[in-house]
Amino acid sequence: MKIRMAVLICALSLPALAAAAPDEERAKEIVQGKCFICHGVDGESSSPVFPRLAGQHANYVARQLADYLSGRRKSDTMRPMVEDLAAADFAALGRYFESRTPIAHKPDDAALASVGRFIFDRGNPYSGIPSCASCHGLNGHGTDTLPRLAGQHALYLEQQLKKFNSRERTNDNAVMHSVASRLTELEAKAVSSYISGMK
Repeated sequence: MKIRMAVLICALSLPALAAAAPDEERAKEIVQGKCFICHGVDGESSSPVFPRLAGQHANYVARQLADYLSGRRKSDTMRPMVEDLAAADFAALGRYFESRTPIAHKPDDAALASVGRFIFDRGNPYSGIPSCASCHGLNGHGTDTLPRLAGQHALYLEQQLKKFNSRERTNDNAVMHSVASRLTELEAKAVSSYISGMK
């Protein structure tokens, strides 16, 4: 009986496995043709101006790509990269990058990062800044709809905070406009530094 059940489970799993293989192959094809230049083959970008994608939530990646295509998220670099891709490609790329293992990095400035830890964990109660952890989680891993921040390049995070503050970035949670507008330059640099060293 147990053997029959195991055979049945395997048989039922085969269509899903067969569908996953082309999905993974399509993602690899796109990554090797386009994404690797800026983001690396495994989502570990070498330049701090491009985001690390390894471990990022699949649905979040797919939504950002769709937003680049529709123009909801502005980027002269990304728009041409997604113009010939479909929603199924976005989903495949999301699953691909989510399956990659993020690499831990130490912050460049430990003292600055310690200030950032306070902001990430507790916010700034004196200026009304909420903690980053309240939305992105204590470990910075985010949710299905909110991005993983842990291990992201500090410079990239700073750039995104500036874009939220100037309303240049409007495709994500509007709460970030309020948060970014209240951060001082020191706070933005400190919290970005701390997040960059999170695992």
